[in-house]
Amino acid sequence: MSTEENKAILHRAVTCYNNLADRSGYFDLYDAHAVVHGYQGVEPGLESIQQFYYTFWAAFPDSRLTLEDVLAEGDKVAARYVVHGTHQGKFMGVAPTGKQITRTGITILRFRDGKCVERWSQADTLGMMQQLGVIS
Repeated sequence: MSTEENKAILHRAVTCYNNLADRSGYFDLYDAHAVVHGYQGVEPGLESIQQFYYTFWAAFPDSRLTLEDVLAEGDKVAARYVVHGTHQGKFMGVAPTGKQITRTGITILRFRDGKCVERWSQADTLGMMQQLGVIS
């Protein structure tokens, strides 16, 4: 697939992520055996990826994802992103605070046959925890 097609796949996934009524389409982005690096506890495979996101969405049910920059070359797409949401459920052992968060990050996705087969991400979890008041 072309770099433009891979970028379009990522943009469709973000649209699904932001569909608060039914986010399940977001997972069409991933291959069944995808490997995600950078998120603690996420094992290889779609089931573990889904578990991570369902846990995150339970904690931040109104979270919205915005892509700030998207670059592509070869079979990879890189994106700088921002997630906004309200902490309404337990996350990483932290009880709901009702506070708004803005979590920034950068991710690189490797595609094969229209699916993400490997992803590397760095998200500002420390900044998010500071916003929640857990860390000063």
